[in-house]
Amino acid sequence: MKARSLQDLAGLKKAMAEQRAQAEAEHQRRIEQERREQAERELFARTVGVVQPLASSERVTLKGEPPPPQAHQKRMDERAVLRESLSDEFDVSTLLDVDDQMSYRAKGIGTDVTRKLRRGDWSIQGQIDLHGLRSDEAREALGQFIRESVRQGWRCLRVVHGKGLGSPGREPVLKAKVQRWLVQKSEVLAFVQAKPAEGGAGALVVLLR
Repeated sequence: MKARSLQDLAGLKKAMAEQRAQAEAEHQRRIEQERREQAERELFARTVGVVQPLASSERVTLKGEPPPPQAHQKRMDERAVLRESLSDEFDVSTLLDVDDQMSYRAKGIGTDVTRKLRRGDWSIQGQIDLHGLRSDEAREALGQFIRESVRQGWRCLRVVHGKGLGSPGREPVLKAKVQRWLVQKSEVLAFVQAKPAEGGAGALVVLLR
């Protein structure tokens, strides 16, 4: 019984010694950590120097009115109109096919295209009626119509210019001008006189690129 008590006492002493050793090790670890942190603070202070706080964090209000929004599409359209520069004096006589209906083919386009155009192989996707407009109005309207048709992806159009029966001398003035304008448009591949049921001599069927 006495021997067992001695063993228990020895075990208790050993456990207490281990606890003291662990406590001492933890104390040393904390001291070492504080030393490292202090050393890092001192190093930062030597490296950066004295740090001054910002004087104020208030926002700065910019003076003056913001610039007005720019109508980019409008400017682009206006520049496109200026680029039209379609001449009323352009000579198309050498460019038109002299046949009973006076058709036109761009350079490199075969007669099969105008033949198919007359036959109605392409469905007409859009139409503009220039009949009754002044020359400058008709020129601007035609240019805008072709630009819009290109944007829409349309290829086959009908342009109504009238037969000129109401013009002085009953001459088809607008008809001749429309032919001149169309020939000058790079988007135009060909045009032919419309079928009688689609306007006849008072209209053209136009094929775009």
